[in-house]
Amino acid sequence: MFTGIVTHIGNVRRIRPGPGGALRMEVESGLPDSALGIGDSVAHDGCCLTVVEAGAEGDTRWHALDVSAETVSRTTLGVWQEGQAVNLEAAARFGDAIGGHHVLGHVDGCGIVETVEARGEDTLLAIDAPAALAPLIAEKGSIAVDGVSLTVNGVTDLEDGARFTINIIPHTSKATVIGGYHPGRRVNLEIDPLARYVARLLAAGPPK
Repeated sequence: MFTGIVTHIGNVRRIRPGPGGALRMEVESGLPDSALGIGDSVAHDGCCLTVVEAGAEGDTRWHALDVSAETVSRTTLGVWQEGQAVNLEAAARFGDAIGGHHVLGHVDGCGIVETVEARGEDTLLAIDAPAALAPLIAEKGSIAVDGVSLTVNGVTDLEDGARFTINIIPHTSKATVIGGYHPGRRVNLEIDPLARYVARLLAAGPPK
């Protein structure tokens, strides 16, 4: 699990196609060696991926990931480009402070940045979410956008989904890739895990 508090920004240094639509990626980062053991989990723009190789070239440290076709189909990773900056967070450990909220690293779907509006020193983002996620996004609830734990300001229903707004403080703009957002950008969304289970229980109805 993760907390949605991004600690590093990495850069995609290599992308290679794999069998059946899978991808092999290498990412440069400043993550410590303790977070890059083979088999360790690291969230990349909110997507939990397993470190399969790690190394260094001079002062540049990198790690490799195998991305399944399923992950490619459900996240923004399929449109990543070499040189792209990505949010990174190592898996939480028992005893760590939970500064954000409970984030699984299991992306529910992709949203589209609709507007980016300056509000004094802050930035107000409006993001369109698909219809499947619309009922699960609530005002003042938590949501992870590209792995960043954020609070929903408000939600407006649309014919084909929902538009929600979030306020970004200057620190978040500087410490994550959100500072480079522009209208039309696709982003990974993970709704509050509790909402998933409530929706499933309601859909299933009372036990028979």
